[in-house]
Amino acid sequence: MVAPTVCARMVLAVNTTKAHIAALSLLDRALIAITDDELAALLAGLPEDHLAAVTRISGVRDETAPEVAELVAPVREAAHKGRLNGDLQRLGVVLTDVCLAACVEQLGDKADFPTEEDLQAVMPALIEQFGLGTVRLMLAATVVGEAPASATIVGMLKTDETVKLPPVELKPLAPLLPPKQDDAERLALKAQRKERKAHEQAAARLRREQTLRAKNRA
Repeated sequence: MVAPTVCARMVLAVNTTKAHIAALSLLDRALIAITDDELAALLAGLPEDHLAAVTRISGVRDETAPEVAELVAPVREAAHKGRLNGDLQRLGVVLTDVCLAACVEQLGDKADFPTEEDLQAVMPALIEQFGLGTVRLMLAATVVGEAPASATIVGMLKTDETVKLPPVELKPLAPLLPPKQDDAERLALKAQRKERKAHEQAAARLRREQTLRAKNRA
């Protein structure tokens, strides 16, 4: 029999993994929701060392520092591929570090354990300074980092009218089939094919009969 303490550890590990996956999903959604222009503006406002870290994580190997607009696509690709190797989480931390610092500063003494009301109070100024996309990204990144207020932030990202994430756009797993033709047109085409097939069969039957008669005369 497995000791109760071992079972408890196993359940805790499973729950922790599920919570981490859910947090990464929020971060992924926040990065999808941010527009290319917002992401470019975010990159442009990063300190030099932060931008260098983003460039490195994104796998850009140019000898010269790339323009921020050229980093948007590599960042998205690295984040998409980095769900399992940690790059998504690392990008979230580096991209939102400046915004997080501003949030902590505005929260002041409430920064360690902010309530939903505390966070809502500082959101307008942060959004004005950094943009909604960056603020959402920052909130999602703090959840992945297991901030004490993670449960509150998750609720805000799901339901708060100011910062809630837009619904995920479900993409089809396969290309959509072309729409069916109008029923009348479809039936007419079907009738034409049937008639053509009947003519072909009649012609083939006639050829067989002619061949048979020719053999009999011989």
